[in-house]
Amino acid sequence: MLKRETITIPVGNKTLKLETGKIARQANGSVMLHCGDTVVFASACAAPTASAEIDFFPLRVDYQEKYSSVGRTAAGFIKREGRPTEKEILTSRLIDRPLRPMFEDGYYNEVQLLAYVFSYDGQNQPDVLAICAASAALVISDIPLVKPIGAVRMGMIDGAFVVNPTVDEMKNSKLDLVLAGTEDAILMIEGFCDFLTEEQVLQAIDMGQKAIHDFCHQLKSWREKVGKPKNLNTLRKIPHEVNTAVHAAAATLLDSALRISSKQDREKALAEIKETVISTLLPEGEQPKHSKVDVLLSYKNLQSSLMRKMVLTEKKRIDGRGLADIRHIDIEQSILPRTHGSSLFTRGETQSLAVCTLGGENTAQRFEDLHGEGQQRFYLQYFFPPFSVGEVGRIGSPGRREIGHGKLAERAIAATLPKQEEFPYVIRLESNITESNGSSSMASVCGGCLALMDAGVPIKRPVSGIAMGLILEGSDYVVLSDILGAEDALGDMDFKVTGDHEGITAFQMDIKVEGITPKIMREALMQAKKGRQHILEKMLNVCPKSKEEMSVYAPRIETMQIKPSKIGIVIGPGGKQIRSIIEETGVQIDINDSGLVSIASTNPDAMEKAKAIIYSLTAEAEIGKIYKGKIVSIVQFGCFVEIFPGKEGLCHISELSTKRIQNIHDAPYKEGDTLEVKVIDINDRGQIRLSHRAVLEETATR
Repeated sequence: MLKRETITIPVGNKTLKLETGKIARQANGSVMLHCGDTVVFASACAAPTASAEIDFFPLRVDYQEKYSSVGRTAAGFIKREGRPTEKEILTSRLIDRPLRPMFEDGYYNEVQLLAYVFSYDGQNQPDVLAICAASAALVISDIPLVKPIGAVRMGMIDGAFVVNPTVDEMKNSKLDLVLAGTEDAILMIEGFCDFLTEEQVLQAIDMGQKAIHDFCHQLKSWREKVGKPKNLNTLRKIPHEVNTAVHAAAATLLDSALRISSKQDREKALAEIKETVISTLLPEGEQPKHSKVDVLLSYKNLQSSLMRKMVLTEKKRIDGRGLADIRHIDIEQSILPRTHGSSLFTRGETQSLAVCTLGGENTAQRFEDLHGEGQQRFYLQYFFPPFSVGEVGRIGSPGRREIGHGKLAERAIAATLPKQEEFPYVIRLESNITESNGSSSMASVCGGCLALMDAGVPIKRPVSGIAMGLILEGSDYVVLSDILGAEDALGDMDFKVTGDHEGITAFQMDIKVEGITPKIMREALMQAKKGRQHILEKMLNVCPKSKEEMSVYAPRIETMQIKPSKIGIVIGPGGKQIRSIIEETGVQIDINDSGLVSIASTNPDAMEKAKAIIYSLTAEAEIGKIYKGKIVSIVQFGCFVEIFPGKEGLCHISELSTKRIQNIHDAPYKEGDTLEVKVIDINDRGQIRLSHRAVLEETATR
């Protein structure tokens, strides 16, 4: 039986407790991580051997939040956890991204990482804990992970940075930054903020890195105590003679092909060279001297090496641009006549057709997570059809990449949206990628922002986005602006930054190697700032501000505030009252818990009628205010006047005229007449005293 082992590691003002040897003892490695009453389990398993035909590292990561962790079951018909939610997909990506580059070169065994939230206290967020738990499971296993990984979340509350803030603390934070890395370097950044400066972002990263350093140092010591010996027997290295043969067959041809600026022409030439190498080194009908997998891996490494050398030594990129040059940008607004807002944003060979759709509350995106059910009033959905890269492929539900790219663009734009009170619409953005060669997510930010402006959404500040790259060899490096797909695949960094001239709204960084210094990161951020400013200027030249008028095809929405205590009156028993208003007017009505009523309609008269009905149901008489009411009954001492439905007051005979009236029947009024009255008193029982005389006197003095 495995011995149970425990370690406690302080991170920020929290303490993480990691246990192993108690649960899932047949896995290569497993860890239960505790923080407060949040408990996250992670397991790491690897296949004993690697397929001889595989030429990539098959890592699979799945994260799942159990509803039982908060003492609940799912709200839908199916009570069993099944298809992953958007949050679970995004967290799986967060775990994958920093761990993937840290496995030993040549390791091709299939690896599966599973993470489950078994207990959640509602405060200590489980996503960063899952990264730490998965790393710990790998660290103590025999799976060859090079170094431990740690992760933290950084918040900025009242101007101060906080490590691993609670859920309640994050409600007041201007920053939501997840960092992951080793004892010595950052490998992954995912962050969103409210227009923070580059300096503030760098400060947050520096503070987070120190916390990660301490965690990884402790995890390293724990590995020495309880970890299994690493299994390096299955590592597959490319034989020297294969590299020599591939270099001789392809180096000269590749050097020329990599200088072709057009993506399609370049890829056609590269495909022909690849076929030449295969036919030369693996001739049909003969016993091959080399493994096909080794030949293809060597070919890919040679292609990467030549591209990197060209950039580092010649300062020249494969499409002929300089290091900081941005590709040509073309923008067309209102390209789709019947949509509420649209924009075609083209940057080089990357193109996004962005569409904005405005709607009422019933168009919000509903979701369910460990905090309960909710809805998003703004959401961006990203579509990446195979024709965008000239290929044939599957069409169906979005993959993890599409979910991740869409969420990055969504949160980049969210910081610039108006408040609900200013613009009561639910906003759906879609980014249709119709062409792709480098950073379609940043094209989605630019196109999405332009589509919002075309739809007449009064955004606070337009934002743009840019993707940066890096080539690093020892101490020699270059930072690249607006990277191509090949520069992303063969380079060392993919660093996306969004914002305006002054501040940042989102940033995402993935690094394939250690060695990114604060100096390099600062240089990348400053070069990115110049790039996004250049792109933003191009956007503003075409669309300097949001349209004053919305599309005639967009619904009109108006809001009115009622007291929360009046919500039940508007809804009525079983929803009878609100259904009656909707049937009578044809509008759409939504009421939130604060009493904010949203009325949506394409008919202005129907809108006004619905507002009048709701006002009449919820209005309260105010002393000193004048109302046009209807006489509902006449009695000996005066008459009762209905100033709005359900609200009557007494206009005493002495208040009916400026002259004395002896007999009520001498007054020139009858039931059903309209009478203008002023509220002169409301007693403790809510009874209302009205005066027509006061109205007459005010009129006479004007």
